[in-house]
Amino acid sequence: MPKGTISVVLRRIRTVSFYVLTFLVITAGAIWLALRITPLQTVSAAGQTAQVGATLPNASVQGPGELDLFGQVMATKPQFTGPIRPRLALDHITIDPQVVQMLRSDGPQKVELTLSQQLASGWERYFLWETLIAAGFAAVPLIAVAAVRKRPKIWKMLAGGLAVVCAVNVGGILLTASGTPKVLRSVKTLDDLVGADPLVEPAPVGRPQPGVQAVVIGDSTAAGYGLPWGPHPSDEDKACGRSPDAYASDLATANNWNVLNLSCGSATILNGLLGPEVLSNGQVAAPQLPRAEAATHARLIIVSVGADDLSWSVMTRLCAATAVCNDKVSSAYFNQLLDNFTRNYYDLLSDLDRLPGHPAVLINQYYVPFGSSIRCLHGFGITPAKEKVLLSRLGQLNKALAQGAGLFGFGVAAPQFAGHELCTPDPYVQGPDDPAPLHPNAAGELAIALADEQAMPSLSPAPVVLPTPSPTTTVSPALG
Repeated sequence: MPKGTISVVLRRIRTVSFYVLTFLVITAGAIWLALRITPLQTVSAAGQTAQVGATLPNASVQGPGELDLFGQVMATKPQFTGPIRPRLALDHITIDPQVVQMLRSDGPQKVELTLSQQLASGWERYFLWETLIAAGFAAVPLIAVAAVRKRPKIWKMLAGGLAVVCAVNVGGILLTASGTPKVLRSVKTLDDLVGADPLVEPAPVGRPQPGVQAVVIGDSTAAGYGLPWGPHPSDEDKACGRSPDAYASDLATANNWNVLNLSCGSATILNGLLGPEVLSNGQVAAPQLPRAEAATHARLIIVSVGADDLSWSVMTRLCAATAVCNDKVSSAYFNQLLDNFTRNYYDLLSDLDRLPGHPAVLINQYYVPFGSSIRCLHGFGITPAKEKVLLSRLGQLNKALAQGAGLFGFGVAAPQFAGHELCTPDPYVQGPDDPAPLHPNAAGELAIALADEQAMPSLSPAPVVLPTPSPTTTVSPALG
C-alpha cells in the first residue's frame, strides 16, 4: 500500500477514534448528570402521592431498589434486574372522597391496580425526561468540540452526538431495566414494596361478650391515665393506666349500659388498636379492635386516638424545652407524623366500617387544654407563642379526625373544656404536678362523656340498645 494511502488511513482512524471516544465520554457524563438531577415523577393513587425515579448506576447486575418513606430510606422488597433501579419516595398521604368512593364502589383490587399502573407509568415518564435532560447536557460539549476543531459542521457534530446519547441511554434501559415496569406493575400496596413489620404474637382475644352494649378503644385519654385505679386492677389495667373514673364509666352510668373499656396508655393505631401493644411491664396486650369484635351485640364503638401517633407528649415537652416550637425541623417532623397517622387512620376507619353487625362509630376529637391565661405554665417554658403553635398542631389533628370520620359517615364528638382549661380555678385538665400532665382529670372525663352523649342522637345507625340491669364498666377483660 502506498505510503500516502497508509497515512490517510491512519489519520482517519485517529479521527474516528477521537470522535468515538469523545461521544462515549460525553454520553457517559451526560447520562450520569441526568440521573442525578432529573426530578422524580409524581404519581397519585389510592390517597397516596409517591415520586418515582432512578438510583445511580450500581455495580451489581441485580438487587433492590430504594424507597424513601417519609425520610427513612430503605431497600425495596422486590428485586430489580440491571444496574439502574427504581427510586421511590412517599411524601404525602391523604383521605378524600374519591378514595373512599373508589374503595367502596370498585373494591380494593381496583385501588391496587391503579397504584401499580401509576408506579410503572411514573418510571417510564421519568426516563423520557431523563433522556431529554441527558441530550441537553450533551449538546453543550458537543458544540464546543465542533467549534474548536471546526469540523465537521456544528449541526453534524451535534446531531451525531445526540443520536449516540439517546441510543445509548434508551438502549441501555431496554437491555438492563426492561423488566422494571413489569415488577412495578406487580406492586399492589406499600407492603409489597417494603414488607410488613413483624409483630409480637398477641395473647388470645378471649371469649365472646354478648352482654356489652358499647366499647371504648383508644389511648390514655380514654383510659383515664393518671386517675385512681379500681379496687382490684389487673396487671394490664395498671400498665395501661385504665381507671374507673374514665369517661367509659360515666357513659355506663348515664345509659345503664355495660361498657367495655379496652383503651390503653400510649396506644397508637398500629401498636394498640390494629396491632398488639407491648406494655411497660413487658406484657403484650392483644389488639383492641379484634377484642372489640368479641362484644357481639355492641351497638356503639367510641374511638379516642391520635395523640400518641403524633408523639404529642414528646412534642409538647420539646416545645417547652426549646426557644421556639415552630422551627422547620420540628414542623417537618410533625408533618411527617401527621401523614403517617392519616394513612393508618384510613386503615382503621376502613376496618371499623367493615365490622360485623355494623355498630355506630363515634370518633372523639381532642379537648383544648390551654385557655386565655397560661400563667401557671410560665415556669415550665410554655409561652403564648408556643401555646399558639401547640394549639395549631392540635387543630390539624382534630381536623384530620373529623374529615376522616365524615367521609365514612361516622359521628364526631368535640369535648368542650372552655373555662376549665389549665390555670383556671376549676380545670378539667391535670396540671404539671399531677400524675399525668395535660390528661383529663375526673371532671374532664365527665365532660368528654357529655360530648359523646350529645353526639349520639346524630349517629347512624342510632345506638339503640337494651340496658343492663345495672351499669358496669368492664375495664379490662381477662386475656386468654
